[in-house]
Amino acid sequence: MNDSRTLQDKLFLIIKGLCMGAANKVPGVSGGIVAFVAGFYEEFIYSLQKINGKALKLLINGRFKSFYRYINGSFLTLLIFGMLVSYFSISKVLDYFLEKKELFVWSAFFGMILGSIYYIGKDFGQWTKKTIPAALIGLAVGISISFLNPAKENDNLLFIFFCGIISVSGMTLPGLSGSFILILLGNYVLLLVDSVNALYDTFSEILLGDFSFTSNTERLRTLKILAVFTLGSATGLVTLSHILSYVLKHYKHITTAVILGFITGSLGVVWPWKKAIFKKDLDGTVLLDSNGKEIIINYERYLPHLELSETWWAFFFIIFGVSILLLLDWYGKNRKRTT
Repeated sequence: MNDSRTLQDKLFLIIKGLCMGAANKVPGVSGGIVAFVAGFYEEFIYSLQKINGKALKLLINGRFKSFYRYINGSFLTLLIFGMLVSYFSISKVLDYFLEKKELFVWSAFFGMILGSIYYIGKDFGQWTKKTIPAALIGLAVGISISFLNPAKENDNLLFIFFCGIISVSGMTLPGLSGSFILILLGNYVLLLVDSVNALYDTFSEILLGDFSFTSNTERLRTLKILAVFTLGSATGLVTLSHILSYVLKHYKHITTAVILGFITGSLGVVWPWKKAIFKKDLDGTVLLDSNGKEIIINYERYLPHLELSETWWAFFFIIFGVSILLLLDWYGKNRKRTT
């Protein structure tokens, strides 16, 4: 773990957090891919793994400096700061472009994932009797997830806790989009739209000295759901990091092969040419979430129409997405050379 970061390194770490936060927000895109490709995936997993019994003991005994050092605090703080800033800035810009130029956004992400497959695969060189089947298993799981049908919304608290564990999978498992899995589980709107809005409204009211929400049973129910979801997310982040830390330490090549296969399989999720399938009631009316937006339950994919100019612009954005990864690769190599 690196405690001797320069100011430039710290700035780049915040930027990586911004990218990771923005990627986590989009269904189909995994923040873990950003971590993997940007070269801080293992440090991220090992830092999270340090949130354990020993860390808790240091915290309880008031040894805050030792606790901060033990969990690689400077790394996690800068990264999480970047993610939080992203949620309230870049992800809002991303929402705007997804609404106005959806095809181009998906094309750029598709290109980035293509670039990441090249980035991870080019130096792998460990194709054996064990890693080839592992990559094929990852590929099969990635493809099957792309074509699953979503379940109905479920507000059972035990299921919500499970959704919390699943939702952070995109941060720890490259290629697995937590947001997309929540769509498949039927709880994307409940947990990432309605609950977040309820929290925002509650904070706004508290700042204005309005505590009427305490008698609003629907608001309290939604806040309880958010609390359980957050607890599940924290549990998932720490638990998955411990499992992945062990797996990376003992089965690094097999794990990389699975991740490579999984990312390749997940290309179906971010295929740019698709139409959203919206949730409808029995009369065929499109249902809206608490933001007044149509509720997406899945996507219908189709082949690009080459006679349309926007198709060629989409190809340009795919190349742009690949270029971002090639630049990251160049930056990584250049940094190694200079250090």
